[in-house]
Amino acid sequence: MKRIFFLILIVNLTLLSAMSKKQDPNAVDDWEYNATSVMKDTTRQMPTMYGNIKSSAPMAMTMPSPVARKSIGLAVGGAKDSNNFKANIENGYLPKLDSITYEGQFYNHYFDTGLQGECKELFCPSYSSAKRVNKFSGEEEYFLSVGLNSGIKEGDFKRKKLNLVVVVDISGSMSSKFNSYYYDKIGNKIENKEQESKSKMTIANESIVAMLSHLKDNDRLGVVLFDHNAYRAKPLREVGKTDKEAIRNHILALKSKGGTNWSAGYKEGVKLFDAISKNSEYENRIIFLTDAMPNRGEMNKGKLFGMAKDASTKGIHTTFIGIGVDFNNDLVEYISKTKGANYFSVHSSKEFAKLLDKEFNYMVTPLVYDLELKLSDSSYIIEAVYGSPQANLSTGDIMRVNTLFPSHNDGKATKGGVILVKLKKDVEMPRDKNLTLDITYKDTNGKSYSNSQKVEFKRKNSYYDNSGIEKAILVSDYVSVMKNWLIDARAACNDKVSWVNQQPIEIQKRCMLYPPMHPDFPKVATWERRSCKLKVSSGYKKLFYLFKKYYIDEMKVLKDDSLKKELNVINLLLNSIRETSNVYRNAPRDDWMYGK
Repeated sequence: MKRIFFLILIVNLTLLSAMSKKQDPNAVDDWEYNATSVMKDTTRQMPTMYGNIKSSAPMAMTMPSPVARKSIGLAVGGAKDSNNFKANIENGYLPKLDSITYEGQFYNHYFDTGLQGECKELFCPSYSSAKRVNKFSGEEEYFLSVGLNSGIKEGDFKRKKLNLVVVVDISGSMSSKFNSYYYDKIGNKIENKEQESKSKMTIANESIVAMLSHLKDNDRLGVVLFDHNAYRAKPLREVGKTDKEAIRNHILALKSKGGTNWSAGYKEGVKLFDAISKNSEYENRIIFLTDAMPNRGEMNKGKLFGMAKDASTKGIHTTFIGIGVDFNNDLVEYISKTKGANYFSVHSSKEFAKLLDKEFNYMVTPLVYDLELKLSDSSYIIEAVYGSPQANLSTGDIMRVNTLFPSHNDGKATKGGVILVKLKKDVEMPRDKNLTLDITYKDTNGKSYSNSQKVEFKRKNSYYDNSGIEKAILVSDYVSVMKNWLIDARAACNDKVSWVNQQPIEIQKRCMLYPPMHPDFPKVATWERRSCKLKVSSGYKKLFYLFKKYYIDEMKVLKDDSLKKELNVINLLLNSIRETSNVYRNAPRDDWMYGK
């Protein structure tokens, strides 16, 4: 026992010695923000995968390089998850329409991209086709998946050095608990049963510290804070010349206060780049953390989203990170259409730290810009695009995608590695024709590339080229059903029901519509949050039962356990409290009468 005791003592002394090792003599504590009256409790602990580490511990600033020889994949920018959709349901609220997106849901899964042979280029598109008769609408449908492949070996992938400015919301709304709404659109404070004891500010602080642990000594870091004003907290300086421990403690000590001025915070963040010279070896990126409840005015020039678009043209890209269940996905979805932009949602600092261990280098490294796919003839037209923020720009014979980021590949499939295109066939065309697909894109240096391939539609009533396109269609069906349910539920919540007298078969078809084609889509209040309690009518429960049966049948064919994520949400909705009274003024108790 004594030998074991002394061995443990020696190990602990060695660790303490390493932890107390002096930093580079040039390292400075360049923190400028002074708010000691609201910044206390500097001994807060930071949770990590190894347990709680007190603030005196040094911050690791390197990460091991991967050694596998498999290639990376690619995925579109924009949403990287749909966590907020599920979180709102779990907390008893009706989610916002864009809290679930096709690209965000695709990024939850790995897809067989249908690549034949080896990719040796930056980007190698691959194509798969499918035909089916939709079980809900009864319509014949044609699909084309675009597989997003890269020839870059995972072990060879290196991100650029970073000029990173972290812009942090420290306004009063950040003091609320993670799963509590701060206000609705008419100014009422909405409280929910607390399950997460930490405030959004605490989770944001811990998430920033976890993020900074992935920076290297030759990266530069700056920090801006904002409430009703904006404050330069730390100028851009090389990480290796910064007192990491001091900066870490300053961040963990941040407290929320004041109002909210998103555009002031972003403007101050952009200013930090003025102090450095332009260098192609660096990726210029702002990471903007907020509980994101800005209004439509922030899209104007000189406001948050207008400035982010302008910054993109100057080579400064933005990652939005949303904190809390009141995170306004609608507006962040708008900005995610900007070149080089993406967004994530944080639901706990521990889970976010795990995500960063896998994703950080990828989330800050766009690889492909201005992707454009063009159909060669008029035999088919693009009816819908699933899996790209630029879907509204993809009509007729052209599909557009602003940005592709690197993504994980497990050797057989790529995380989020597809875009699904629904085609409409010319009714006068006597038989299925082959398509020629031409793709053009640019790398990060602006060099243009092109690729041309032929795709065949088989002479069968129903088929899938591979499991990848079948899975993409199933996941897109799930998103379509959820978004159309949200449109109908939001319409009832806002007393704008226009479909009361429609027949059941019309409603069943409508649930599979491409959401912008829903008749009430233009009426949905997408820019301001109004807190609506979760309600699932008995009619929609019947629809969810039918969809669940179809979904499980497809799961069995695909033999893919990852699809249980969507099934769990369907079950959450089916288990919700049955609506027993006319909750919404002038709205029917049951918005779908099929099966009664």
